Amino acid sequence: MIPSRPTIYFIRHGETDWNLEGRLQGQKDIPLNDLGRVQAEEAGRRLKDIAPHYEDLAYVASPMRRTRETMELLRAAIGLHPQSYRLDERLVELTFGSWEGMTWKEVRRAEPQLAALRERDKWNYVPPGGGESYAMLKDRIGPVLDDLTRDTVIVAHGGVARAFLALCCGVSSRQAASMDIWQGRVLVIEGRNHRWV
Repeated sequence: MIPSRPTIYFIRHGETDWNLEGRLQGQKDIPLNDLGRVQAEEAGRRLKDIAPHYEDLAYVASPMRRTRETMELLRAAIGLHPQSYRLDERLVELTFGSWEGMTWKEVRRAEPQLAALRERDKWNYVPPGGGESYAMLKDRIGPVLDDLTRDTVIVAHGGVARAFLALCCGVSSRQAASMDIWQGRVLVIEGRNHRWV
């Protein structure tokens, strides 16, 4: 019998000004805005409500500023030491290459053919200038799952959530690439099931 995977409590970082403006952040290190800080604290309260053993969970975050800020605010909101968590480089967001900092409207205007190619196959499309596809991100994220030894809170990015949904829950690549990944909420992944809280 295959042992069950630990439960993942996935939290996307809170809002940044670039999220608000619809800009592709990728691996640009943008801080949280005021709403993002509120969302981080709200995610902490939601976590405490659904995981009574929250003090015993492992806590891991992407090393990007917006995820570290989210993790520290949510931990403080539930009475845990803000800096007592681990960083994992593999959890950084995918890079949009030369499109980072642009809105989708700007991408479509500047490079309509490439934007159309991406729309046809969001999962496998690799943006120009050293970009990364969701498929590539999924390959990078897979080993993170192998390293989980107990129920874990992961604070990372929308693309990383999509990769986890495909890997853990069997969500199709087409569906995963287009799913809304909420800020201020907790995505609970238990076995092959997932739910938003």
